[in-house]
Amino acid sequence: MTHTKDLLAEALLSIGLMDMAANAASGFYHDFLSPLDTPTIQLVNDLAAVATPEAMALRKRIMNGDFDASPEESDEWAASPEGQAAFSKLIRKP
Repeated sequence: MTHTKDLLAEALLSIGLMDMAANAASGFYHDFLSPLDTPTIQLVNDLAAVATPEAMALRKRIMNGDFDASPEESDEWAASPEGQAAFSKLIRKP
């Protein structure tokens, strides 16, 4: 299975956005890999700044969730040390 960050990078490459594609490939825009608090908002804002018809069409796909993390990616994050730490902060044991 192809990782959603790679699918996004391919989509960005296909419309000539090389720098954004490199960011996507590194996980910069990914739900669980990004250092950003709101990577999807950053991505749609970055595409709006480009404002070509192709960028705006891809922006719409992103807003529709076409490149959201998969359930498998979510499970992988949940099992990771970062995910476990986040859960431990959310769930207090009596």
